[in-house]
Amino acid sequence: MALLPENLSFSRKVLPAIAVLALIGAVIYIAVGLPERELTEPEREPPRATGELADGARVAGAGVVEPSSELIQIGSALSGLVTDLRVQPGDFVEKGQPLFVVDTRAIQASAREANSAIVEARAAIAEARSARATAASQLALYRNVSDPAAVSRAEVIRAEGEASAANERLRLAQARLSAAQARAGAVQTELGRATVRAPIAGEILAVNIRPGEFLSTMGGGSTPFIEMGETRPLFVRIDIDEEQAPRVAMGEPATISPRGAADQQVKAAFVRAEPRVVPKRSLTNSAQERVDVRVLQVLYELPAREDGLFRVGQQVDAFIPAEDGESE
Repeated sequence: MALLPENLSFSRKVLPAIAVLALIGAVIYIAVGLPERELTEPEREPPRATGELADGARVAGAGVVEPSSELIQIGSALSGLVTDLRVQPGDFVEKGQPLFVVDTRAIQASAREANSAIVEARAAIAEARSARATAASQLALYRNVSDPAAVSRAEVIRAEGEASAANERLRLAQARLSAAQARAGAVQTELGRATVRAPIAGEILAVNIRPGEFLSTMGGGSTPFIEMGETRPLFVRIDIDEEQAPRVAMGEPATISPRGAADQQVKAAFVRAEPRVVPKRSLTNSAQERVDVRVLQVLYELPAREDGLFRVGQQVDAFIPAEDGESE
C-alpha cells in the first residue's frame, strides 16, 4: 500500500468507507426500483348481485344455453360423397326438409337392375301360365277320351307330369317376382336414406361438411356432420352443487344474466329438474371452484331472444330463489 499515507490503515478505515458507500448505493437503487404501491380503482368490476338479488335468499349456479330440444347431431346412414348441401348455419328448417344428399349413382344403378328383374319375372310368369294352360288342356283331353285303348297310360302320366311341372314353374316365377319387387323396395329405401332430412323443426347451428367431401359411417371422426336444435324457445341448463340442491325453490323463476354482464338480467321460467345428479362438467374457471363435485341440473326457459342476448353454448350466471333465509 505504497500509495496510501503511512498513518492510513486500509483495512480499518478505507474498507469500511467503501462498504458504507456500497450500502448507500444499494439502498438508493432499491428505493428507485420499488413498484408503485398506490391503490387504483380496477378498470372492470367483477360481476356481482345487485338489487333484489343482493338482499334476497338465493342459490347461485353456472349454466349453459342450449336448444329446448337439446343439441341434435345429424349423421348419415350411408357413406359417400356429398353431392348437394341445402342448408347453412342460421337456417330454420321444417321437419322432413332435406339437409344434404349423398351420391346416389350406385343406388340408381341397382334400382335399374331391380326393375329389369321385375320385368323378367313378369315375363316368366306369363310364359309359365301359358305352359300350365297348355299342359292342363292336354291332360284334360287325355282324361276325357272314352276309349282306354286310344291313349296309353304312359301318355297320361307324361301329361300329368307336364302339368305339375308347369305349376311349379309358375310358382317359381311368382317367387322371383316377389324377390325382385322386394329388392326394388330395398333399393328405393336406400335411395331415400341417401337424402338426410331434418328430424324436427328447428335451427341449423353448425354445418361441418362441404359438397364433394366423403362421409364415412365407420366413426372415423368425432365431429357431427350437422348440428341443429329447436331454439324457439331456448333453455338454460344450470348446475347446482349437490350441497345446495336441497335449498333450491323448485318451480320459482330464476334470474339469468350472460357471463360478465350482470347488469343484463332476464327472468327464466322453471321447466324441470333432471332426475339424476351427475358429475360437474360446466366450469367457470374460478380459482376456488371444485371440479370433483356432483351437480343437480335444473332447466329454465329463457324469454324470446332480444338483440342476440343469448346464443346456444353461451355460459350464463344464474340466481335461483332459496327456500330458507340464507344466501349462498
